[in-house]
Amino acid sequence: MLRTVTCGSLHRQDIGKEVVLNGWVQRRRDLGGLIFVDLRDRSGIVQVVFNPEPEITTFKLAENLRGEYVIAIKGIVSARPEESVNSGMSTGEIEVIASALEILNEAKTPPIYIIDDLDADETVRLKYRYLDLRRPEMQKNISLRHRVIKIARDFLDEKGFLEIETPILTKSSPEGARDFLVPSRVNPGRFYALPQSPQLFKQLLMVSGFEKYFQIARCFRDEDLRADRQPEFTQIDIEMSFLNQELLLDLMEEMISTIFRETIGEELAQPFPKLEYQEAMVRFGSDKPDTRFGLELVDVSDLMADSGFKVFASTVASKGKVVGINVPGCATYTRSQLDDLSPLAVTHGAKGMAYLALTTEGIKSPIAKFFSQEELDKIVQRFNGKPGDLILLIADRAQIALTAMGQVRLEFGKRLKLIPENSFHFLWVLNFPLLEYDEEEKRYVAVHHPFTAPVPEDETKLLTDPGSVRSNSYDLVLNGVELGGGSLRIFRRELQEKMFKAIGLSMEEAMDKFGYLLEAFEYGTPPHGGIAFGLDRLVMLLSGCSSIRDVIAFPKTTSAACLMTEAPSEIDPGQLKELSIKVDR
Repeated sequence: MLRTVTCGSLHRQDIGKEVVLNGWVQRRRDLGGLIFVDLRDRSGIVQVVFNPEPEITTFKLAENLRGEYVIAIKGIVSARPEESVNSGMSTGEIEVIASALEILNEAKTPPIYIIDDLDADETVRLKYRYLDLRRPEMQKNISLRHRVIKIARDFLDEKGFLEIETPILTKSSPEGARDFLVPSRVNPGRFYALPQSPQLFKQLLMVSGFEKYFQIARCFRDEDLRADRQPEFTQIDIEMSFLNQELLLDLMEEMISTIFRETIGEELAQPFPKLEYQEAMVRFGSDKPDTRFGLELVDVSDLMADSGFKVFASTVASKGKVVGINVPGCATYTRSQLDDLSPLAVTHGAKGMAYLALTTEGIKSPIAKFFSQEELDKIVQRFNGKPGDLILLIADRAQIALTAMGQVRLEFGKRLKLIPENSFHFLWVLNFPLLEYDEEEKRYVAVHHPFTAPVPEDETKLLTDPGSVRSNSYDLVLNGVELGGGSLRIFRRELQEKMFKAIGLSMEEAMDKFGYLLEAFEYGTPPHGGIAFGLDRLVMLLSGCSSIRDVIAFPKTTSAACLMTEAPSEIDPGQLKELSIKVDR
């Protein structure tokens, strides 16, 4: 029996119709001489009733049904008795009175329940992912993912973008994260790399004159994993020619707003707010700040320069910073609670954290004795402090102090329930540093990648003061999560060579790794730029999930393993020999 309708599509207007349904048995109940089956397919669940009269054969067959059996039924759509109406189901006003049943396949008792409120260990869920994916919540997540891709495709198509595929087998580029390597059988000793992004190919498509490109791109990075990282992931990858930063950001805001409106019905206010990278760090201690709540950082370095507290004074003298936050209503924290806060800062690189508890009797703090009353008054005034407030302070190198205090800010945002749920706060963070100094490699490295253009006014400092050069870059942040990032690109050979020199690449090395790009720049390259959005993160935020593993059909674990297929696996020695590979354990 082939189905004529889907389970979730039946409603009151279908009463009286004969239908054929196919699906899985969600649950079976025997009540009052009747058998009730909740039948599930992708569209939803409907109640099917088996009555021994007039069809005893069908009823007897229904007695054999168990959870996850695959069945086909024929029956008449009927109104449920008033007392049996289930307002929690979209099909709760009707049921199907079965007249025929076919068991298409039986099922063993599954190792996990096919329900949304699942309290199963994630390793079990991932091992039996094909069962986990049957759960309505997971079906909804994967369907949402499809919807987001379709909306993005349609939007970009309407704007004149072409979807162009770029190679999966490409050349290794050691800058940034580690590559996944693929041996070449026909070229012994040589390897392809799986792309970390289509970066150079999409730039070459701009050289080729396509002007507007996009791709739902698979990307691969061999790096340590977190809740929002996978070794293979998907980007909505975009590049265009003849643009400026404002044009691209406006277009991307329109696309993101369209996605939110058409998937979850959320109307986003435009334009999105913008912050320079430096301001984001100073105010929030993060390059991807969560702006749903306050607790902004306060810089008190100038007040500490001549203080009697040598830890703070020496930090300022060595060009470090003393920054803090004012946490309202937390002065009543006990000594042990306050002492427990320091590890929070230490975890993120700081040496420790001091506090000033403002009470009606005065300031309580182990460091208060190192300051005069006038100095304490100025500190409290800087923080707009009042009795009941708790001022937290970190002194360290500027980047460490800001970043650590930014993490403390986030922690208190959660502890004090300052972060509103179901709220979407977008923010563009602009003009990141172009380069940062790597202490291990003793050289400057690109913060994003070495094809990012500097802001024009900083270009002359690229070789003389590289650490101060700002990039013409932009990240889109949503609720403290980086949703995507991009930049305007270098499109002149001489500037690209200068950039390679700034990161310590000799001309010989640059030609070996990127010679084809440098040569392409000699044939009339247009100004261009682009952006890439993390599809997995975008769908995660739209769905309200806490991990991208819940919006990917077959994700890897945090150790980059697939528990279902047991990948990665050992390879047959014959295959290794054919590839001219010897494994040292």
